[in-house]
Amino acid sequence: MSLNLEELAAEIVSRARRRGADGVECLIGEGEEFSASVRMREVESLKNAGSRSAGLRVLVGKRAGSAYTSDLTAEGLDTMIGSALELAAITSDDPFAGLPEPEELGQLSGDLQLWSGDVGSTGTTRKIELSRAAEEAALSFDPRIQNSEGASCDSYQGRHVFANSLGFVGSYRTSTCSLSVVPIARQGETMERDYWYSLARGFGGLDDPAAVGRKAALRALRRLGSRKVSTCKVPVIFDPQVARSLVQNIFEAVNGEAVYRKSSFLAGRLGERVGSELLTVIDDSTLPGLFGTSPFDDEGVASRRTVVLEGGVLKSYLLNCYTARKLGLKTTGSATRGITGNSSVGHGNFYLQAGTHSPESIVKQVKNGYYVTELMGFGVNAVTGDYSRGASGIWIENGELAYPVSEVTVSGNLKQMLMDLEAVGGDLEFRGATASPTLLIREMTVSGH
Repeated sequence: MSLNLEELAAEIVSRARRRGADGVECLIGEGEEFSASVRMREVESLKNAGSRSAGLRVLVGKRAGSAYTSDLTAEGLDTMIGSALELAAITSDDPFAGLPEPEELGQLSGDLQLWSGDVGSTGTTRKIELSRAAEEAALSFDPRIQNSEGASCDSYQGRHVFANSLGFVGSYRTSTCSLSVVPIARQGETMERDYWYSLARGFGGLDDPAAVGRKAALRALRRLGSRKVSTCKVPVIFDPQVARSLVQNIFEAVNGEAVYRKSSFLAGRLGERVGSELLTVIDDSTLPGLFGTSPFDDEGVASRRTVVLEGGVLKSYLLNCYTARKLGLKTTGSATRGITGNSSVGHGNFYLQAGTHSPESIVKQVKNGYYVTELMGFGVNAVTGDYSRGASGIWIENGELAYPVSEVTVSGNLKQMLMDLEAVGGDLEFRGATASPTLLIREMTVSGH
């Protein structure tokens, strides 16, 4: 039986209201994912999985309860509604609980290019061919590429439906596909691995598999011959892939949940300079085709563009309705949720705005420093800003990438790192919902031997 999921979500809301809920939110999600993995030119695994489920959040006064089900029969939905109401009856009042204000509801119109039909029409054989082509390009690139952890072609297509008791009903389809390869380079007894990948809304947007394989091979090869360095304080360059994690650290610091709990070093600093004039960070859920784009958030609030940091000045936190009420502010349309439970704060396309420098010109600025290509561990404290992570990369001598250096730690403090942002590359590229160009930090501690 084919279900109209928008009608079903509205019906669930209506039924929950009839059974005593004052406010109701319903989310229905369905999706199908596929993965074809190849290793050493042989098919290693094929996976195909699908799911469909509904989640419900009810408010009885200021008390909230949640439940979910994958049984979308009348009986299954009745059980879910009853469970949510029972939980609401035994929870405590929360004065900040509630739905959005009616005037805050809305959704973007037009085609946001979130779904491509070729994800469903591209067959298993083609996906295996793409994986094989990417791995073959890596394996044949250089005799030192002697092994592989494999290549994978993955795809997903799904539907996201949301309705609430204020009359909002909305839905959108999404699709993604990706191609990745992880080659292993060997020199003597030393082996190094690295990776590369391409991500797109449809197969027509993926990079050429041979180009993906060659890039992965180059990244693995440049790690061979790693040397040690002594502990020192030097300029540090983050390549775009690792700079993304710095942008994610900024998101964690402007997340309304961390702010109202005062577990962020940016709490209470709206309107203040917290970074270099080169630092502008934007959250934009409206950009067509990108991976953090949606027509509305998970409270039914229209998606938008929010300038978070501008020229180093903190302009906005990211907020859902709950955290906005806690802070006496307005939602930024940043609600996200799983299939059940209260919404949390998420981001759309969250990125550090590109500068004008080429990556090569940024390297040339550094007489002696470290170009980071991989970060490991989770040594970032959002309360104090303390930052310490394991790193691999390439040492810079006289403005040139000189030799690989691994097994070191880069450390500093995010508060100072944001102030010490000295150059921003023009190489911003979205390979996910978080993005950054190349970044140069004036000075950090590189701890070696």
